[in-house]
Formats: sequence, C-alpha cells, structure tokens
Amino acid sequence: MRLRNCHNFRDFRRMAKQRLPGPIFNYIDGAADDEVTHRRNTAAFESCDLVPNVLRGVNGIDMSVTVMGQKLGMPVYCSPTALQRLFHHEGERAVAAAAARFDTMFGVSSLGTVSLEEARRISGGPQIYQFYFHKDRGLNREMMARAKQAGIDVMMLTVDSITGGNRERDKRTGFAIPFRLNPAGITQFAVKPSWAINYFLHERFRLPQLENHVDMGGGVMSISKYFTEMLDPSMSWDDVAEMVQYWDGQFCLKGVMSVEDAKRAVEIGCTGIVLSNHGGRQLDGSRTAFDQLAEVVDAVGDRIDVMMDGGVQRGTHVLKALSVGAKAVGLGRYYLFPLAAAGQAGVERALELMRMEIERGMRLMGCSSVEQLTRQNLRFR
Repeated sequence: MRLRNCHNFRDFRRMAKQRLPGPIFNYIDGAADDEVTHRRNTAAFESCDLVPNVLRGVNGIDMSVTVMGQKLGMPVYCSPTALQRLFHHEGERAVAAAAARFDTMFGVSSLGTVSLEEARRISGGPQIYQFYFHKDRGLNREMMARAKQAGIDVMMLTVDSITGGNRERDKRTGFAIPFRLNPAGITQFAVKPSWAINYFLHERFRLPQLENHVDMGGGVMSISKYFTEMLDPSMSWDDVAEMVQYWDGQFCLKGVMSVEDAKRAVEIGCTGIVLSNHGGRQLDGSRTAFDQLAEVVDAVGDRIDVMMDGGVQRGTHVLKALSVGAKAVGLGRYYLFPLAAAGQAGVERALELMRMEIERGMRLMGCSSVEQLTRQNLRFR
C-alpha cells in the first residue's frame, strides 16, 4: 500500500498495520478493558446529523480559530502523544514540522522521544507541553521551569492518568519500555524486520524529558511502572492551583469530563480544558467527550476555552464539535497512524486531507467562518 492511496483514517491505519510489528501497532490501536469507550468515541458522532444551509454566497473560507491565546490556521491540533519514535524514527520531529506547515498547534509529551527544545527549533508555531504530576514536587517545578525556558506556549496537565489503564493487548504481547516481549510478541517483531532495521539504524531511543530524572533503561523502569510508581495519585485541586500560579501563563487540564470539574478549573485560573477519556485508554465505560461537550460548554464555555478529543476521524466530526461549542479539536491516532506509515509525509497528507474535508464541509454547510457553525445546524437522533 502506498501513501498516495490513503484517503482516510482507515487507509492510514491499514498502511500502519502493514508496516508495524504487532505489539507496536496494538499499542497505538488498543485501549482499556473491552475497548467499549474507544469504539464509542467515534460512534458518538453518528448520533448527530448536520443540517446545512444553502444559497449563502460562500466564497472564501476562514477556518482559523484562537484558543488559549494561540491563533491556529485550522481548528484542529496535534495532541501530545507518547513514544512517537517507536512508530517512526522521525517521531515528534515529523509532527512538529507538519504542524508548522499547516499553521496549527502541536504537543510534546512528558514521555516524548524528542526534547522540548528540539521540537521548538523545528516549529515556531504554538507548542504544548503535556505534563504528568509526579510525587516529587520539586521535579514538577523543575520540569515546568524547563518548559518555560524552552518557549512552551501552553502547559497541559493530564489529570485522568494517576494510574495506567488496563490495556490487555499490551499484556498479551508483553509490550513495555524497555522491551520485555513474550514469545508471541517477539514472533510478531520477527515477521516485520524492516521496522527493526529502521529502528536500529537511527539514534538511540530516548525519553529526553525524563532521562535526567527517571531510569528507563536496563529493565529498571517500564512505562506502566512509571505511571504506578512515579505519578502521584493523591494529586488534588490545591496542587493544581499551585501549578497554575507557578506557571503564570496559558494552563490547560486534559481529561476533565464533568461540569463540576470544569467549574473548578475556571475557579483556579485555568485558561483551557480538554474533554477527553484518553482515547478510551484509561476508564473503559466512561462517557465520550463529544456526548459530554454541550453540557460543559453551557456551564463554562463563556469563561474558559473548551476543547475535546477522542475518536475524531473526519472533517465532519470536527464541524459537529465546533457547532456544539468546542474552540478546537485534538487529533491523536488520526496523525499517529500516518506517522507510523510514512513519517512526516504521512502526517502532512493526513492534515491536508483533514483541512480539505473541513473546508469542503464548511462550504456545504453554508458557512464561511467557524463562528457561523452553531447548534442550529445540528440535530441529535
């Protein structure tokens, strides 16, 4: 399968599956428990219909948005995701460059495989640092200070991951960082030798944001152990309020779902929230961000920027979220599969297809700007 034959999310997923060893593909593709929430994330959009208006004289299309003080050329951004150089040797470098080309925001994870500083040099566009809250408060402040010095525009604290989700696909293959594969997992690597050749011909796999603080090598610390041993399950609203004051800038909480929590985020001074169930990778059976969006927007949308992610595979999904009231929409697997399939070229093709779908959809909806997308254009079944 060739990149030019990829026309949608499913095509990119299929191409990535052809290239990646099974354990790595399943790490991207999988979710928690029975993966019910993962499937519902996309299915939720199907219960909502678009009602277009015609004869509106749509000439130019302005799909730009401003979210958390950042001007984006399109209403989607590349959410921070972990371990990207496992999927393709270009990793976050490819995503940073592609996001810059399409004038949008991207994020680097605490578990990112390229440093904040290098990603900043690649792209001058808005950059997020996705942060986990550690038991060591001094480490938290040190990492935030580094992000400030690197020129990070938005601090994004993930609040739905005080422990790792039950990802059974990874258990079946023994997937972990560093690799500790079981025989089934090793066999799946053996049948995809091109991935291994590519992986070992490039520089050593690293976690630059953590390598001065956590020993991830030599079998000492796996990703699951990082979540269970390093992160602080006692994190409270008071802790986050201190972080917001310490950062003194654009501060976003990712993983908020309830109206009560959204209101607390406003009270402690956050400038944004992302409704998210972590792609269905944490609490299976939890509500989808799209289903919860209207309730939260109605409660706090005039006081804080509300975004959402999870299950977004089409431009029409984005139009529906924007019509409900989201300021922007985060993409995760949508760009990870293209990254795995073809590096920067894959991410750029995926973002170009998304841009074209959003523009086409806005024209067919009779809207020349994002502000014209409202709930009057929606009907729920």
